[in-house]
Amino acid sequence: MNRTESALVRVFRGDQLSRAQAESLFAWAVEQNPQPWADHCKNVAFAAETIAKNCGLDADRAYIYGLFHDIGYHAYRNGKGRSSHIYIGYEFMMEKGCPDIAGICLTHSFPYQDINSYAGSDLTFCTEDELKFITKFLQDAVYDHYDKLIQLCDCLATAQGVCLLEKRMMDVAMRHGVIELGPQKWKATFDAKKHFDEMYGGNIYNLFREQIIADVFGK
Repeated sequence: MNRTESALVRVFRGDQLSRAQAESLFAWAVEQNPQPWADHCKNVAFAAETIAKNCGLDADRAYIYGLFHDIGYHAYRNGKGRSSHIYIGYEFMMEKGCPDIAGICLTHSFPYQDINSYAGSDLTFCTEDELKFITKFLQDAVYDHYDKLIQLCDCLATAQGVCLLEKRMMDVAMRHGVIELGPQKWKATFDAKKHFDEMYGGNIYNLFREQIIADVFGK
């Protein structure tokens, strides 16, 4: 552990991170692996904050959860890692004393609560014990508004900005293939959108109308 990271470990204790603290730690993580995952996280954070503001949720909490949901990629380079980015992220945030954020690092990839619904390939880097832990974690998890929000926003946001769910789903399918539980995962994601549509009292796409129109039709 280098001096900079050691200082961050001392500072970032507890889930009550300020936005400034969260952004400082996130900036450090991006320095370790400056790739498109960082822009994706920023856009997820923006989408989560926007929806939270309009649905009576804690906007800062939603923003921080979105910013950190893929934090495990700081140690997952060139398609390789000592474990899955979701598990690396979980361990990383647990070390910082942030169990709620750590939980988001795991649950964001599973709108459908089954480890076999994971679309990426990096679970192959997990040990048998890690896979058992993730499986048990998902079985025991009771998703709240924030779990569902980050799951939704993870599918609303690319590295370029906010888009229609179908575009993001197709992008993932083209990169990773269509898995057996893909339809169940897609349905769970659309169910999450319906959940927040009802909380908002309208279609949440309206909150991102300009971005979505630009993405579909071009600027």
